[in-house]
Amino acid sequence: MSGKIKSRSAANADSIAGRVSCDERILRDCHQLYTDPESGLITVAQSVGVTLLPPRKKITVMLMGNHSAGKSSFINWYVEEHIQRTGVAIETQGFSFVTSGRKRESLTGNATLHLYPHFKPLQEFKGLSEYLGTEVCTSRQKRFSLVTFVDSPGLVDGDMKYPFDVDEAIMWLGELCDLILVFFDPMGQALCKRTLNIVERLNEKHGDRLHFYLSKADEAGGESDRQRVMMQIVQELCKRPGLNKCGFDMPTIYIPNPNKPSRCVNQIEEVCRTVEKTINQTVQNTLNSLEKDCEVITEAITDTLTVDRQTGAQNSRARCKGCFFALLGFMVPLALLALLVLGSLSRELLEVALGSKGTEALAVYLAPVVRVTESLSVEHQLYACGGLVFLSFLLLILARFSFRTQQTLSGKQKRQLQEKLEYVQDVVKSKKKKLYDEYLRQSVGDQDMDM
Repeated sequence: MSGKIKSRSAANADSIAGRVSCDERILRDCHQLYTDPESGLITVAQSVGVTLLPPRKKITVMLMGNHSAGKSSFINWYVEEHIQRTGVAIETQGFSFVTSGRKRESLTGNATLHLYPHFKPLQEFKGLSEYLGTEVCTSRQKRFSLVTFVDSPGLVDGDMKYPFDVDEAIMWLGELCDLILVFFDPMGQALCKRTLNIVERLNEKHGDRLHFYLSKADEAGGESDRQRVMMQIVQELCKRPGLNKCGFDMPTIYIPNPNKPSRCVNQIEEVCRTVEKTINQTVQNTLNSLEKDCEVITEAITDTLTVDRQTGAQNSRARCKGCFFALLGFMVPLALLALLVLGSLSRELLEVALGSKGTEALAVYLAPVVRVTESLSVEHQLYACGGLVFLSFLLLILARFSFRTQQTLSGKQKRQLQEKLEYVQDVVKSKKKKLYDEYLRQSVGDQDMDM
């Protein structure tokens, strides 16, 4: 017992000193790259109309099974602390989240939903909020710092009344959980139809997340008894079309007790390896998602700047077209006015103003207009003037419509987008490469990294 206390204290001391595992640091840094209020990827993406979700810093593992299947006992064994009460009556059970933190704390339903905002839709399940809780403990055993356990209510058949829709709640949580551990109790409850029905439904969408275990295997009697129980469970599972798959595996597990040795093979470490594998896969998925999100943001910013340049070019063409129509629209009345003024002046005044050569040149240029005007009656001349005025009015209307332009980015906005683009390409991508290298160095040597 003293050894356990000593190892746990040492682990907690490491936590206080800030010593975290490589995987934990990678997930934390990735989360920070997304959520930084000033330069986080979520903020950058929102500026170009892209919505991103931040990665979680821990995986979520849900334990489900019949009543007294050993779910809470497994959590206590994993964290090496007595966090979850065992042997409690089914009527008092709800969903309990178990996570690591800086100090031991118990949170109620509202505090739980505040801590886990992505679980807030659970409020929509009538009566469930009162049966939510979170246990925060300081344990750093195994990979607990990267795991949030969800201890679900024990399932029973018959007329048992739950204070909420437990089946649908488990189905909803299954959508968000990274791993679902199903414990079957060999002591007569393993073939609970409610458990099998939920497992079958979960398997339809999340078969890769489901893992089955025969819990409390040391209480199943001799080896022949265990084999019989396992055969019964496997046969019942295989009767379900969705669960009838080849290579069905169900390791036998139980909580080791030095005071109660057993000859039964204990594969409880297999559960730890499954959790470890899920953590590793989550780290890889997070890094891959980071790279994809960087590409999405880069493409969105590039597209925004490209569209802005195209819009600016269209606006320039629209202004030129508008200026052309406006010039024509003003030239028509100005030409009429010039004709009226010149026609009212005597030849002597024109020669004084323009000289004899200028007057002769003007007469040559205006001769066609004069002949056309003289060939028209006074009434037709008025009609012609009215038509020219109407043409001028139409040209001015076209000029006004042509001057309509689309809004473009200001110089400041373009500089900000360019800075964001450089930040994503230079800072975030280099940080992602560094994190990936740190992750790979856990498994391969430096000589392989340089290849």
